Amino acid sequence: MDRINHNFTLIIKRSKGLRKLDLREVWQYRDLLYMLIRRDVFGKYRQSVLGFTWAFIPPLLQMVVFTVIFGNVAKLGPEGTPYYIFSFTALLPWNYFSKALQSCGNSLISGQNLITKVYFPRLVLPLTGVIGCLIDLAIGMVVLVILMIVGGIAPPPQIILLPVFIVIACITALGAGLWITALSVRYRDIAFATPFLISLWMFVTPVIFAVEKIPEKYQLLLWLNPMTGVIEGFRWSIIGTSSPVWTYMAGSLTITCLVLLGGLYYFKAMERSFVDVI
Repeated sequence: MDRINHNFTLIIKRSKGLRKLDLREVWQYRDLLYMLIRRDVFGKYRQSVLGFTWAFIPPLLQMVVFTVIFGNVAKLGPEGTPYYIFSFTALLPWNYFSKALQSCGNSLISGQNLITKVYFPRLVLPLTGVIGCLIDLAIGMVVLVILMIVGGIAPPPQIILLPVFIVIACITALGAGLWITALSVRYRDIAFATPFLISLWMFVTPVIFAVEKIPEKYQLLLWLNPMTGVIEGFRWSIIGTSSPVWTYMAGSLTITCLVLLGGLYYFKAMERSFVDVI
Protein backbone atom coordinates (compact mmCIF):
# COMPACT_ATOMS: atom_id res chain seq x y z
CA MET A 1 0.00 0.00 0.00
CA ASP A 2 1.39 3.34 -1.03
CA ARG A 3 2.12 5.79 1.73
CA ILE A 4 0.34 9.09 1.32
CA ASN A 5 2.42 12.10 2.12
CA HIS A 6 0.38 14.63 4.15
CA ASN A 7 2.65 17.63 4.15
CA PHE A 8 0.99 21.02 4.42
CA THR A 9 2.48 24.46 4.37
CA LEU A 10 0.68 27.26 6.17
CA ILE A 11 1.59 30.70 4.94
CA ILE A 12 0.57 33.61 7.18
CA LYS A 13 0.51 36.94 5.42
CA ARG A 14 0.11 40.35 6.95
CA SER A 15 -3.41 41.67 6.43
CA LYS A 16 -3.80 44.85 4.46
CA GLY A 17 -6.58 47.31 3.83
CA LEU A 18 -10.02 46.55 5.23
CA ARG A 19 -9.02 42.93 5.88
CA LYS A 20 -6.67 44.22 8.58
CA LEU A 21 -9.68 45.33 10.62
CA ASP A 22 -11.06 41.76 10.70
CA LEU A 23 -14.61 42.93 11.45
CA ARG A 24 -15.94 39.46 10.66
CA GLU A 25 -14.31 38.17 13.84
CA VAL A 26 -16.36 40.66 15.87
CA TRP A 27 -19.51 39.15 14.37
CA GLN A 28 -18.33 35.69 15.41
CA TYR A 29 -18.19 36.92 19.01
CA ARG A 30 -21.66 38.51 18.89
CA ASP A 31 -22.85 36.35 21.80
CA LEU A 32 -20.15 37.83 24.01
CA LEU A 33 -21.11 41.31 22.81
CA TYR A 34 -24.75 40.68 23.72
CA MET A 35 -23.80 39.34 27.15
CA LEU A 36 -21.61 42.36 27.94
CA ILE A 37 -24.30 44.80 26.79
CA ARG A 38 -26.89 43.05 28.93
CA ARG A 39 -24.56 43.11 31.93
CA ASP A 40 -23.81 46.81 31.56
CA VAL A 41 -27.41 47.88 30.96
CA PHE A 42 -28.89 46.04 33.93
CA GLY A 43 -25.89 46.54 36.17
CA LYS A 44 -25.72 50.30 35.69
CA TYR A 45 -28.90 51.07 37.66
CA ARG A 46 -29.07 47.94 39.82
CA GLN A 47 -28.22 49.65 43.12
CA SER A 48 -30.17 52.87 42.45
CA VAL A 49 -33.62 53.67 43.86
CA LEU A 50 -34.92 55.43 40.75
CA GLY A 51 -33.52 52.85 38.33
CA PHE A 52 -33.98 53.55 34.63
CA THR A 53 -35.56 56.95 35.32
CA TRP A 54 -31.99 58.26 35.54
CA ALA A 55 -31.94 57.86 31.76
CA PHE A 56 -34.19 60.91 31.34
CA ILE A 57 -33.88 62.87 34.62
CA PRO A 58 -30.60 64.64 33.64
CA PRO A 59 -31.83 65.85 30.21
CA LEU A 60 -35.12 67.00 31.77
CA LEU A 61 -33.31 69.09 34.38
CA GLN A 62 -30.93 70.43 31.74
CA MET A 63 -33.93 71.31 29.58
CA VAL A 64 -35.47 73.37 32.40
CA VAL A 65 -32.24 75.29 33.07
CA PHE A 66 -31.54 75.86 29.38
CA THR A 67 -35.11 77.04 28.75
CA VAL A 68 -34.90 79.65 31.50
CA ILE A 69 -31.40 80.93 30.71
CA PHE A 70 -30.86 80.41 26.98
CA GLY A 71 -34.48 80.35 25.81
CA ASN A 72 -36.21 83.09 27.82
CA VAL A 73 -33.25 85.34 28.66
CA ALA A 74 -30.67 84.93 25.88
CA LYS A 75 -33.29 84.14 23.16
CA LEU A 76 -31.05 81.59 21.41
CA GLY A 77 -33.87 79.40 20.14
CA PRO A 78 -35.56 79.50 16.72
CA GLU A 79 -38.79 81.31 15.97
CA GLY A 80 -42.01 79.31 16.14
CA THR A 81 -40.70 76.31 18.14
CA PRO A 82 -41.01 76.05 21.94
CA TYR A 83 -37.52 76.19 23.35
CA TYR A 84 -38.05 73.32 25.77
CA ILE A 85 -38.80 70.99 22.84
CA PHE A 86 -35.98 72.53 20.82
CA SER A 87 -33.41 71.93 23.57
CA PHE A 88 -34.65 68.50 24.68
CA THR A 89 -34.53 67.20 21.10
CA ALA A 90 -30.83 68.10 21.00
CA LEU A 91 -30.04 66.94 24.53
CA LEU A 92 -31.13 63.38 23.75
CA PRO A 93 -28.49 62.70 21.05
CA TRP A 94 -25.91 64.82 22.87
CA ASN A 95 -26.31 62.95 26.16
CA TYR A 96 -26.20 59.67 24.26
CA PHE A 97 -22.98 60.76 22.57
CA SER A 98 -21.33 61.90 25.81
CA LYS A 99 -22.30 58.71 27.69
CA ALA A 100 -21.27 56.45 24.79
CA LEU A 101 -17.99 58.32 24.32
CA GLN A 102 -17.04 58.01 27.99
CA SER A 103 -18.15 54.39 28.19
CA CYS A 104 -16.27 53.55 25.00
CA GLY A 105 -13.19 55.48 26.14
CA ASN A 106 -13.02 53.64 29.48
CA SER A 107 -13.95 50.23 28.08
CA LEU A 108 -10.45 48.74 27.90
CA ILE A 109 -9.39 49.95 31.33
CA SER A 110 -12.62 48.79 32.99
CA GLY A 111 -12.43 45.47 31.15
CA GLN A 112 -8.76 44.78 31.87
CA ASN A 113 -9.54 41.66 33.96
CA LEU A 114 -11.31 40.14 30.98
CA ILE A 115 -8.58 41.18 28.54
CA THR A 116 -5.78 39.58 30.51
CA LYS A 117 -7.55 36.22 30.94
CA VAL A 118 -9.22 35.27 27.65
CA TYR A 119 -8.90 36.07 23.99
CA PHE A 120 -11.64 37.88 22.09
CA PRO A 121 -11.60 40.75 19.58
CA ARG A 122 -10.91 43.82 21.70
CA LEU A 123 -13.25 45.87 19.54
CA VAL A 124 -16.12 44.15 21.37
CA LEU A 125 -15.50 46.29 24.46
CA PRO A 126 -15.88 49.74 22.81
CA LEU A 127 -18.90 48.46 20.88
CA THR A 128 -20.51 47.41 24.17
CA GLY A 129 -20.51 50.97 25.45
CA VAL A 130 -21.75 52.50 22.20
CA ILE A 131 -24.62 50.04 21.71
CA GLY A 132 -25.58 49.78 25.39
CA CYS A 133 -26.19 53.53 25.71
CA LEU A 134 -28.89 53.29 23.05
CA ILE A 135 -31.23 52.01 25.80
CA ASP A 136 -31.01 55.39 27.56
CA LEU A 137 -31.66 57.13 24.25
CA ALA A 138 -34.77 55.01 23.66
CA ILE A 139 -36.13 55.83 27.12
CA GLY A 140 -35.49 59.52 26.51
CA MET A 141 -37.34 59.32 23.20
CA VAL A 142 -40.45 58.14 25.07
CA VAL A 143 -40.28 61.26 27.26
CA LEU A 144 -39.84 63.41 24.14
CA VAL A 145 -43.01 61.94 22.66
CA ILE A 146 -44.89 62.92 25.82
CA LEU A 147 -43.50 66.47 25.67
CA MET A 148 -44.52 66.77 22.01
CA ILE A 149 -48.04 65.61 22.80
CA VAL A 150 -48.29 68.16 25.62
CA GLY A 151 -46.93 70.88 23.34
CA GLY A 152 -49.24 69.91 20.47
CA ILE A 153 -46.38 69.24 18.07
CA ALA A 154 -46.84 66.53 15.45
CA PRO A 155 -43.78 64.87 13.89
CA PRO A 156 -43.12 65.73 10.22
CA PRO A 157 -42.98 63.13 7.40
CA GLN A 158 -39.17 63.03 7.57
CA ILE A 159 -39.44 61.30 10.95
CA ILE A 160 -38.80 58.09 9.01
CA LEU A 161 -35.19 59.27 8.55
CA LEU A 162 -34.56 59.45 12.30
CA PRO A 163 -32.87 55.99 12.41
CA VAL A 164 -30.30 57.29 9.92
CA PHE A 165 -29.24 60.06 12.29
CA ILE A 166 -29.18 57.63 15.22
CA VAL A 167 -26.74 55.48 13.25
CA ILE A 168 -24.62 58.57 12.50
CA ALA A 169 -24.58 59.37 16.23
CA CYS A 170 -23.36 55.82 16.93
CA ILE A 171 -20.65 56.11 14.29
CA THR A 172 -19.52 59.46 15.69
CA ALA A 173 -19.32 58.12 19.26
CA LEU A 174 -17.51 54.96 18.16
CA GLY A 175 -15.03 56.81 15.95
CA ALA A 176 -14.03 59.31 18.64
CA GLY A 177 -14.22 56.64 21.34
CA LEU A 178 -11.77 54.33 19.59
CA TRP A 179 -9.14 57.05 19.55
CA ILE A 180 -9.75 57.83 23.23
CA THR A 181 -9.77 54.24 24.44
CA ALA A 182 -6.59 53.30 22.53
CA LEU A 183 -4.78 56.39 23.78
CA SER A 184 -6.03 56.07 27.37
CA VAL A 185 -4.44 52.62 27.74
CA ARG A 186 -1.00 54.18 27.36
CA TYR A 187 -1.78 57.68 28.62
CA ARG A 188 -4.15 57.54 31.59
CA ASP A 189 -4.46 61.34 31.58
CA ILE A 190 -6.85 60.96 28.64
CA ALA A 191 -9.46 59.38 30.92
CA PHE A 192 -9.32 62.40 33.26
CA ALA A 193 -9.44 64.93 30.43
CA THR A 194 -12.33 63.34 28.50
CA PRO A 195 -15.26 64.63 30.67
CA PHE A 196 -13.80 68.15 30.57
CA LEU A 197 -13.34 68.03 26.80
CA ILE A 198 -16.90 66.74 26.33
CA SER A 199 -18.30 69.65 28.36
CA LEU A 200 -16.37 72.10 26.18
CA TRP A 201 -17.47 70.25 23.03
CA MET A 202 -21.13 70.88 23.87
CA PHE A 203 -20.69 74.65 23.69
CA VAL A 204 -19.42 74.44 20.09
CA THR A 205 -22.34 72.18 19.15
CA PRO A 206 -25.83 73.63 18.43
CA VAL A 207 -27.42 72.15 21.55
CA ILE A 208 -28.39 75.37 23.30
CA PHE A 209 -28.58 77.61 20.24
CA ALA A 210 -30.01 77.52 16.75
CA VAL A 211 -27.53 77.39 13.86
CA GLU A 212 -29.19 80.41 12.24
CA LYS A 213 -28.21 82.50 15.29
CA ILE A 214 -24.57 82.11 14.23
CA PRO A 215 -23.29 84.54 11.55
CA GLU A 216 -23.24 82.81 8.17
CA LYS A 217 -19.49 83.28 7.74
CA TYR A 218 -18.88 81.11 10.84
CA GLN A 219 -21.41 78.39 10.10
CA LEU A 220 -18.96 76.36 8.01
CA LEU A 221 -16.67 76.09 11.04
CA LEU A 222 -19.62 74.93 13.10
CA TRP A 223 -20.36 72.16 10.59
CA LEU A 224 -16.81 70.84 10.87
CA ASN A 225 -18.02 69.49 14.19
CA PRO A 226 -19.44 66.00 13.40
CA MET A 227 -22.12 66.34 16.10
CA THR A 228 -23.61 69.37 14.37
CA GLY A 229 -25.01 67.14 11.63
CA VAL A 230 -26.44 64.74 14.22
CA ILE A 231 -28.16 67.47 16.25
CA GLU A 232 -29.56 69.26 13.23
CA GLY A 233 -30.71 65.95 11.73
CA PHE A 234 -32.55 65.03 14.93
CA ARG A 235 -34.34 68.38 15.10
CA TRP A 236 -35.26 68.38 11.43
CA SER A 237 -36.61 64.83 11.48
CA ILE A 238 -38.46 65.05 14.82
CA ILE A 239 -39.86 68.57 15.15
CA GLY A 240 -39.51 69.82 11.58
CA THR A 241 -37.08 72.69 12.06
CA SER A 242 -35.47 74.26 9.00
CA SER A 243 -33.81 71.78 6.67
CA PRO A 244 -30.04 71.34 7.22
CA VAL A 245 -27.60 72.61 4.61
CA TRP A 246 -27.07 69.30 2.85
CA THR A 247 -23.66 70.19 1.44
CA TYR A 248 -22.47 70.95 4.96
CA MET A 249 -24.21 67.79 6.20
CA ALA A 250 -22.31 65.73 3.62
CA GLY A 251 -19.03 67.30 4.72
CA SER A 252 -19.82 66.59 8.39
CA LEU A 253 -20.64 62.96 7.57
CA THR A 254 -17.39 62.63 5.62
CA ILE A 255 -15.41 63.85 8.63
CA THR A 256 -17.32 61.35 10.82
CA CYS A 257 -16.45 58.44 8.53
CA LEU A 258 -12.79 59.47 8.36
CA VAL A 259 -12.59 59.68 12.16
CA LEU A 260 -14.18 56.22 12.44
CA LEU A 261 -11.90 54.65 9.84
CA GLY A 262 -8.80 56.24 11.35
CA GLY A 263 -9.93 55.14 14.82
CA LEU A 264 -10.40 51.54 13.67
CA TYR A 265 -6.94 51.36 12.11
CA TYR A 266 -5.27 53.00 15.11
CA PHE A 267 -7.13 50.72 17.52
CA LYS A 268 -6.03 47.62 15.57
CA ALA A 269 -2.47 48.89 15.41
CA MET A 270 -2.36 49.31 19.19
CA GLU A 271 -4.31 46.13 19.98
CA ARG A 272 -1.28 43.85 20.38
CA SER A 273 0.17 46.02 23.15
CA PHE A 274 -3.03 46.31 25.20
CA VAL A 275 -2.32 43.29 27.41
CA ASP A 276 1.26 44.35 28.12
CA VAL A 277 0.39 47.96 28.94
CA ILE A 278 -2.77 47.29 30.94
